[in-house]
Amino acid sequence: MLLSTADLAALAFFLAVWASYSMATEGRPFDRISLSTAMNVQREAWMRTMARRDLRMIDTSIMLGLQQGTAFFGSSALIAVGGCFALLGASDRVLNVLSELPLTTTPSRPLFEIKVMGLILLLAYSFFKFGWSYRLFNYCSILIGAVPVQKDEHGHAEETEKAIVRAAKMNILAGKHFNAGLRGIFFSLGYLGWFVGPLILALSTLLLLCVLVRRQFFSAARRAVLADDA
Repeated sequence: MLLSTADLAALAFFLAVWASYSMATEGRPFDRISLSTAMNVQREAWMRTMARRDLRMIDTSIMLGLQQGTAFFGSSALIAVGGCFALLGASDRVLNVLSELPLTTTPSRPLFEIKVMGLILLLAYSFFKFGWSYRLFNYCSILIGAVPVQKDEHGHAEETEKAIVRAAKMNILAGKHFNAGLRGIFFSLGYLGWFVGPLILALSTLLLLCVLVRRQFFSAARRAVLADDA
């Protein structure tokens, strides 16, 4: 096998941290509310406020901004995939650079190519998440247009409520896939440590985890969203 025991252990640790963090942001293993979970509540509140507006140009502008941001990250992930394929063509030069680093031994070319292919998979995963999120935001725009104005729906409150819930659920789902794509981008940065060595991969993964946990569970942004809650 081209991968040593240390490489396999570091890679398993990397994947375990990614999976655990993804579940934590969705509130499954822990009771502490994450920033993403708190924002899902605000997405539903947005849909309920939108239903009371006669003119929804504000809401369409917000949706356009969300779609543009998703498209930007999707394009960036696709460009990064192309850069990884270019990296495969420059393997010899990259290996020469790695051989000069004091923290690692020079990996073999097949091992280096395996690592690059792993990075391509991470970025491709992010691209597909962003692509699906963009599609879901598009569907959410349609569902927003299908929500009746509440004050004109006397006697049809049940149908209006169902339309609001549909739009809110689609918005939350689109945000979930967008966040998954962002996590793929973030963890691909931690994955770069593997090109130096398995120990550096473990350290970069831990450092990345500390940054992400702070932003999701202990940041000023989270406190701002939950300012009115216990």
